[in-house]
Amino acid sequence: MNPIAFTLGPLTVRWYGLLISSAMLIGYFGANHYVKKQGLDQDNFLSVILWTIIIGVLGARAYYVIFNLSYYSAHPSEIIAIWHGGLAIHGGILGGLIAGYLSCRHYKLDFWQTADIISPWVALAQAIGRWGNFFNQEAYGYAVDPNVVPWAMYIDGAYRHPTFLYESIWDLCTFMLLMYLNRKSSLKQGESFLAYLISYSAIRFFIETLRTDSLMLGSLRMAQVMSVVLIIIAVSLIIYRRHKNLAKERTWLNKE
Repeated sequence: MNPIAFTLGPLTVRWYGLLISSAMLIGYFGANHYVKKQGLDQDNFLSVILWTIIIGVLGARAYYVIFNLSYYSAHPSEIIAIWHGGLAIHGGILGGLIAGYLSCRHYKLDFWQTADIISPWVALAQAIGRWGNFFNQEAYGYAVDPNVVPWAMYIDGAYRHPTFLYESIWDLCTFMLLMYLNRKSSLKQGESFLAYLISYSAIRFFIETLRTDSLMLGSLRMAQVMSVVLIIIAVSLIIYRRHKNLAKERTWLNKE
């Protein structure tokens, strides 16, 4: 599989970067439609998105580099080469959350409302971006018998679980589910975002059992540890905010 999409003179454009940047743009324009619908300041929203993306990407890269420090210590020039792959989603989530919260406060946007608007589109962006892993031939699973797993993909000399495909499909379903629930259910403000954290963490915990390139801390798969932590935090926040009546009654999509 050729990771290069096309070249323009000395410029080489890789599928990984093309898909991720396209996913971000689709996510932004999709979310911005509902920002406009809700009468929020679009310029301030764009500023929040830009800071969230910048810090999120830096967090995703830093997280990946930290857990592969022996390699990057020997190849320091590769630290900035994100077009070769190596963005850890949990680092991106942590960085993006911090940047999103602080920038929402700075630009006077409600954090929970903004997070609700963004979360379905983050799931859609992830569904698209995961195909960058396909073109980079990374983030795949263990070798399997193609007669048992007929949808296995031939990667790195063997038929393997296409874990990037599993996650992409799940993320797409999460996007559709969140859009539906926000229109039809009694979710309170902030719960679409928290539901996204629960949904993504659940599938990531499962997928890590199949992957061969998990970031490890001793014998622990860090993605599984972070997934459990995020699920506990998200569920606790839903219960706490409902118990204390901290959440507004309606979310951004079903508020007309």
